Amino acid sequence: MIMKKNIATFNLLTENLRFKPVVILLITIWISISAIAQPSHTFVVQADKPGATVQPTMWGVFFEDINLGADGGIYAELVKNRSFEFTKALMGWNILGKPQTEGDFTILNRSDHTSNPRFLRVLLHNNAKGSIGISNEGFRGMGIKKGNGYDFSLLYRLSGANKKLYIELVSESGERIGESSLELSPTGDEWKKQASHFVANATAMKARMNIWFEGDGMIDMDMISLFPQDTWKKRPGGMRADMIQLLADMKPGFIRFPGGCIVEGFDLEHRYQWKKTIGPIEERQLIINRWNNEFAHRPTPDYFQTFGLGFFEYFQLAEDIGAEPLPILNCGMACQFNSAELASLSDLDPYVQDALDLIAFANDDSVSHWGKVRASLGHPAPFHLKMMGVGNENWGPQYIERLKIFTKAIKAKYPDFKIVNSSGTDPSGERFDYLNTELRLMNADIIDEHYYRKPEWFLANARRYDHYPRNASKIFGGEYAAQSDRTVSVNNKNSWLTALSEAAFMTGLERNADVVNMASYAPLFAHEEGWQWTPDLIWVNNLQSYGTPNYYVQKLFSVNKGTRVVPITLNNDVIAGQDSLYASTVLDTKTNELIIKVVNAGSKKQTNSIQLTGVKVGTATMYVMQSKDLEALNSFASPENVSPKLSSIDVRGPTFTLDSEGYSFSVIRIKLK
Repeated sequence: MIMKKNIATFNLLTENLRFKPVVILLITIWISISAIAQPSHTFVVQADKPGATVQPTMWGVFFEDINLGADGGIYAELVKNRSFEFTKALMGWNILGKPQTEGDFTILNRSDHTSNPRFLRVLLHNNAKGSIGISNEGFRGMGIKKGNGYDFSLLYRLSGANKKLYIELVSESGERIGESSLELSPTGDEWKKQASHFVANATAMKARMNIWFEGDGMIDMDMISLFPQDTWKKRPGGMRADMIQLLADMKPGFIRFPGGCIVEGFDLEHRYQWKKTIGPIEERQLIINRWNNEFAHRPTPDYFQTFGLGFFEYFQLAEDIGAEPLPILNCGMACQFNSAELASLSDLDPYVQDALDLIAFANDDSVSHWGKVRASLGHPAPFHLKMMGVGNENWGPQYIERLKIFTKAIKAKYPDFKIVNSSGTDPSGERFDYLNTELRLMNADIIDEHYYRKPEWFLANARRYDHYPRNASKIFGGEYAAQSDRTVSVNNKNSWLTALSEAAFMTGLERNADVVNMASYAPLFAHEEGWQWTPDLIWVNNLQSYGTPNYYVQKLFSVNKGTRVVPITLNNDVIAGQDSLYASTVLDTKTNELIIKVVNAGSKKQTNSIQLTGVKVGTATMYVMQSKDLEALNSFASPENVSPKLSSIDVRGPTFTLDSEGYSFSVIRIKLK
């Protein structure tokens, strides 16, 4: 219609006026541009017809202790192997100076302390300061910041004369950048804790800590620790603040913990047992991390779990960032890719009891047994746990028969408690079909689906949940990440292509919020020198952290979650791939805003009309992620290379135009009158 008007105007002008050829040429160009700029599609948003409720848990985060995620990651301890419990007792430690005899440094065991029995014994022979000592390398070095305070502590036992310790931080270049000292008095047979505090005078990415001895006689040492004082919420012995801030900024609806495969363990002896992760730090029993030797291409022999970050700390973290806690417990099955060890059905009671006791620990009042335990750790109020995962990526009839036992016991005591159930390792195939059928026959509360696939899969599956049953088991997209190369490839990158394909897929999750109640990218964190798996949402080194393009996609969905799904269609169909376009819309009833998300997965700019029905509009804001380079990455040097940018949009009425650049993801918030 507009094109016809332009042609008619041109004819009228040329008939009644004698324009020069150059003017006629300009008018012709104007007509051509006008024709090109006209919207190619009309999106209809039925803003007055909100539908399914978007659950507060819709977008969350999944934490696993992989890629140095806990020790060497969010758990801010800087000393590696602080209690000498690694397989090699002095891993991470070096002897400084020249001992007088070979027996001056020995590792012994305490028979009365089975959780952490080992300790270091040092024999001194009237040693002067600087003659002998020990040095700890940290986790790929220690990140030290100028002006920041540091808390040193240890457990020690000694008899005879006083001993003195000199603690120093030394940079990569050998410069002393922080120091303190401790005077240790005799304790007899008792172990005592001693601490000191000091401030660093320079910044270093890979510092180390030295401890020099002065005195004569024997000293026993254990739990040697160094923490920065700028932890999250300034908690002593707490978490690394910059990493947690990135999570808090996402405003996640839930946090799943303590992981996936580490819950199962290589075998049942090394499974995650939550009761061993609470209480005094020195009584938490270390185990090997199953990612220690999982991949021959990325061996990490110094990867262990000290459980300084335990279940209490996970619950506390969830509360801090306003997320629902979602713990995952072992169901009596070790990792089926590894040993595939099973606890027999007759031996399953302790596993089930662990689940029941965890609910009591989280929710009972402070006068009950488990409520008292929680209160003794500093949290008298309940954590209000509403859900739990039983098993991780387990499969087969052996999983179903164990799951039924868990479900019966939990529902008998807590009928409204929600259980997250595994659908295995893949989103399709014989294994998935079997589990999906069995779980639906059980009327499972929530089915956990995982998808590690190429970007093409995510683009092609934006309609995956359009035809799922609406009033049956709900879906948790528990682990997903587009793989730029292939699953478990060291060449996978957090490219803009992977993030863009995930954004397209997530519009389908949001559109089907009556089916999909939860979703989370995985894995969450990766240390640049200590990773085993890639891609990952957030990358860190000892001093810095940054979000990938995938992180910003997740964040845009999470902070623009809304409360009700609103229909958005193109030619009476959902927008899921037509001309490489994907879209979803939600209404935020709390702020009275309409939130429209549009992905243009094609290379060409598109101009589309958006027509809102039944509402009056006010002001609008828009954020856009876009890059012409599908291989674009973020980095420590350029952490926001691909990230949301505030953009202008003219919304003066119920119909307006949206320009979507090629390879872009746009989020528009419109205030309704």
